[in-house]
Amino acid sequence: MESYTPLKNYFGKELAVRLAELIKPFYPSFQVSSFVNAVEQNVNELELKARVQRIADELNRNLPLEYSDQLAVLLNIVGPENEYEQGMFTEGYFLMPVANFVERYGLQQFQISMNALYEITKRHTSEYAIRPYLHHYLEDCIKTLTVWSYDSNAHVRRLVSEGTRPRLPWAKRISALGGDPMRNLALLEPLLDDSSSYVRRSVANHLNDLTKDYKQVTIKWIDDKRSIGWDHAPSMVRHALRSLVKSGDQEALAIVKGL
Repeated sequence: MESYTPLKNYFGKELAVRLAELIKPFYPSFQVSSFVNAVEQNVNELELKARVQRIADELNRNLPLEYSDQLAVLLNIVGPENEYEQGMFTEGYFLMPVANFVERYGLQQFQISMNALYEITKRHTSEYAIRPYLHHYLEDCIKTLTVWSYDSNAHVRRLVSEGTRPRLPWAKRISALGGDPMRNLALLEPLLDDSSSYVRRSVANHLNDLTKDYKQVTIKWIDDKRSIGWDHAPSMVRHALRSLVKSGDQEALAIVKGL
C-alpha cells in the first residue's frame, strides 16, 4: 500500500528545478542554483499556500525585470492548453506559483494581468488569482467576465463562475459583486445551458453559495429561469438547492419536488 504524500510537498525543490529549467531558455541569465536553493531552504516548514507564495516571491526576485517583462517570460513556460475538463490541477499544478505571481505582483497593471489569467486558466486555474482584481477593479472585471462567459474555451467560461463564487473552497469568502447578487446572477445566466458539464457544475455550486446569503433573491431567480425554459434545470437546480434542501427549507423542497 502506497503511503500518502501531502500535496504541499509538490511545491518544493523538484518543482523549483522544473520551473528553472523551463524559464532558462527564455531568460538565459536566470540563476537556476540560486532560485532552487532559495526554494529548497525556505519551504520545508511552510504549508501549501505559503509554499506557493514563497515560490512566487522567488520568481519575482530572480527575474529582475519590469513586471510586463517578467510576465512575458512566465507566459512562455505555461505549455499547451488543457483540452480536457479534468487535469487542471493534476497536470497544471506547476503553474500555481505563476498564477499566484500574477495575483500578488500584477495588481497595478490590470489589462496584461487579466490577459495572463486568461491564458493560465486554460491550463491550470485562475479562480484564486482573480479575486484581488475583483476587489480593486470590480467594474472592469465584470466587463471582462461578461465577454469571457461566451468564450469558446470551457476553462475560461468556468472561471467566470468559479472565480466570482462567494464561498469558493480554499479561498477567502467574498460578498456578492458590489453587494448585489443580481450582478453574480447576470454573469451566470449565459452559462445555465453551457455545453460543458464542468461549467454547469460550477454554476450550480455558485448558486448554492448564493442561497446561503441571498436566499430569496436566488430562489426566485432560479424559479423564474426554470419556468421560462432551462434544459439542464433538473440536475442543476437540485445541486444548486442542495444546502437548503438538506436544511429542510420548504421553498427549496417545493421547487425540487416540481422538477
